[in-house]
Amino acid sequence: MQTPSGDNQLPDHEAAALARASATELSKLLSQQPESDRARVRLNGTDLVLPRQALALLRDLLAEMAQGHAVTIVPTHAELTTQEAADILNVSRPHLVKLLERGEIPFSKVGTHRRIRYQDLLAYKGQRDRTSQQALGALTEQAQDLDMGY
Repeated sequence: MQTPSGDNQLPDHEAAALARASATELSKLLSQQPESDRARVRLNGTDLVLPRQALALLRDLLAEMAQGHAVTIVPTHAELTTQEAADILNVSRPHLVKLLERGEIPFSKVGTHRRIRYQDLLAYKGQRDRTSQQALGALTEQAQDLDMGY
């Protein structure tokens, strides 16, 4: 995967505050205009027409920046290295390789290097998160049944 353009630094306090205000306003506009499929934006005297999907993505990006997070945009069709995939899942690369070899996440090989499609990685992550939530729900229910004070 190519390194995204721009820096990947955390936003400073001023940038986070500006992002928060912009995300709030953009959210209002999108909810007030649900039928609009595009928007005109004026930048340095030039009019741009943006599709609604780009505006929703911009809103989400601004919301992340407002929380002080750095943001990287990855196309869903992108292929990731094992290290990039491991970083996204917050696991070690050797653990990720075990998941690949057990067939839990599809991958392909380019020469001797494994590549994981981003959308396959997200599907695995979503399933893993759902399984974790179900287990947490079961533990919570059990704690309540046993009157453990939670």
